[in-house]
Amino acid sequence: MGTLYITGNPVSDRLLNSNGTALLIGMLLDQQVPMEWAFNGAHTLKTRLGHLDPRRIATMNPDEFLAVCLEKPAIHRFPKAMAGRIQGMCAVVAEKHGNKGENIWKGVDDASVLFARLRELPGFGEEKAQIFVALLGKRFEVRPKGWKDAAGVFSDRNPRTVADITDEKTLLKVRAWKKAEKAADRDKQSRPVKKPAK
Repeated sequence: MGTLYITGNPVSDRLLNSNGTALLIGMLLDQQVPMEWAFNGAHTLKTRLGHLDPRRIATMNPDEFLAVCLEKPAIHRFPKAMAGRIQGMCAVVAEKHGNKGENIWKGVDDASVLFARLRELPGFGEEKAQIFVALLGKRFEVRPKGWKDAAGVFSDRNPRTVADITDEKTLLKVRAWKKAEKAADRDKQSRPVKKPAK
């Protein structure tokens, strides 16, 4: 069980802390929407589908799955794109990881292997994979060799991502960090945000 506090819904947080597929879905959705909304997506899907079985989700008719994602409240600001990514991610989990999200990290003793597995998932770019490694290390005590290097700056003690949230107080700290970084035109790694050339 993990120690993540994020959605404001104890049932939803319990699901994230005990179900690897739910945690992956939450991380996948954590983009361009509030963190709480993103990480509640797995609970929303489970409520609507009655399960979070990766193989069953992956093999659903895409239009039918999209309809589930579009029910109000929609699971994301961009439900069509995210529905496709969720199905794609679930297909990888079903085919390569025994139909269980947690098998991606279970028994892995080398963080480079974990990082590579995460990068194979649709929607998991380098930064998202780094944050997820940090999330596993900080909140789930999944700490394969080299996990801090694999997580990069997200392994530090600055309260900058979901990996650092354990209660309402730390949630507010992460929000404040994000707000300050945005105001200073920096990204989550405290680098200046590149602006498109005019």
